[in-house]
Amino acid sequence: MTEHGTAQRRGPKSRPEDVDTGFWLWMIALPLLVTGYLLDVVTGARGDQRLLLIVVSVTFMVVLSSIVVAFLVLLRQGYRWTRTLLTSGGVVSAMHAVSSLFTGDRPAAVAVAYAVTAIVGSVLIVGGVYLVYRKDANAFLTR
Repeated sequence: MTEHGTAQRRGPKSRPEDVDTGFWLWMIALPLLVTGYLLDVVTGARGDQRLLLIVVSVTFMVVLSSIVVAFLVLLRQGYRWTRTLLTSGGVVSAMHAVSSLFTGDRPAAVAVAYAVTAIVGSVLIVGGVYLVYRKDANAFLTR
C-alpha cells in the first residue's frame, strides 16, 4: 500500500502473482504425487525383483522431480516453453493419478493415502496450470 491507501502496482516486467501462486501449487503437488506413486510401488511390488523395482522407481522419481523443479524455476523467470512442458506433463500426471484410483488392489490404508495424494495433487496441478495461462501470466512469459 502506498501512503494514499491504494495498492502499489507492479512494473511491466515484474512477476505476476499468478505465476508465483502457480509455482507454489506445483511445489506442493509434486511431493504429494511422488509420495502416492512410491506408496503404490512399495506396497504393490512382489517377487524376487522387489528391491530392484523399488530402487529404480525411487531413482526415477528423484530424477523426474529434479527436472520438474528446474522447469518450475525457469517458469518463474519467464520462460514460456517451460509452461508448455509443465502443462503437458501435469495433465498426463493428473490423468494417470486419477485413473489409477480405480485400478490396482491396495490395502485399505494405502488406498486412502493414495486417494488423498492423487486427488489433492491433481487438483493443485490443474490449479497451477490454470493460473499460468491467465492474462498477466501470459504477458509475463515471453522468453
